[in-house]
Amino acid sequence: MTHPSPQSRKGIVLAGGTGSRLYPITLGVSKQLLPIYDKPMIYYPLTVLMLAGIREIAMITTPQDRPQFERTLGDGSQWGITLTYIEQASPDGLAQAYLLAEDFLDGASSAMILGDNIYFGHGLRDLLQSADQVTQGGVVFGYHVVDPEHYGVLDFDAQGQVKAIVEKPTTPPSNYAVTGLYFLDGTASQRARSVTPSARGELEIATLLDSYLQDGHLQVQQMGRGFAWLDTGTHASLLDAGNFVRTLNNRQGLQTGSPDEVAFDNGWIDRAALAARSKIFAKTTYGDYLFKLAQE
Repeated sequence: MTHPSPQSRKGIVLAGGTGSRLYPITLGVSKQLLPIYDKPMIYYPLTVLMLAGIREIAMITTPQDRPQFERTLGDGSQWGITLTYIEQASPDGLAQAYLLAEDFLDGASSAMILGDNIYFGHGLRDLLQSADQVTQGGVVFGYHVVDPEHYGVLDFDAQGQVKAIVEKPTTPPSNYAVTGLYFLDGTASQRARSVTPSARGELEIATLLDSYLQDGHLQVQQMGRGFAWLDTGTHASLLDAGNFVRTLNNRQGLQTGSPDEVAFDNGWIDRAALAARSKIFAKTTYGDYLFKLAQE
């Protein structure tokens, strides 16, 4: 496996699919544009990549949903980032993203996040930036869940080292799921070309990660009790995520999943740009929040 020369890490948000588990509410709109309390779902994973310091991001979505994403997110310049749109004609597995984004990545390392995943926690920025420092191999994040059979699950050996990642096992080897966030080096697209479809007919991310694991180049970082990881694939989890964000907002008076705030904190936009953004949302509490942030 040849290792391309390291470049700045690029981001991928995988926001394709039909959202069929959320029918009928996704018949007319992409799942990733549904609201999570006061912001579209896509803001939350996008913000995670921005927290990691990533400014070049590819948005993978369906041909029919692309205009909605472009209307919602634009070209990213309002946040000091660059958004590239890539169309996924049919959802053929998470590893397919690295094939679709191969030209965009151009040999660079990447961080891919699933468009329906939400992360929250004190120290999240530090965790992400630590993963970004790993230039060879990959980093994934393990999270303790009550229903591991719905996820890719970490299988540990007697020494506590990961020996396998098992996709949606009937009998899970542990309660630790692999979350939908993957920091991989510049060999990801090359490795993805060797992934063959599973029994489900999909290019499984677990198979791609296993190639790193077999080479001894996969690190797993545990997200402990102080972190929240939510995916929003069902009606109940969608509501739970909205209530979670609402509770945080109301109790702390702080936003989560705000690309405007992260862009300002990162120094990618200035105070005047933030104030201008706040005027767009002037009739909302989100706009009030950005306005106060710009005045501080």
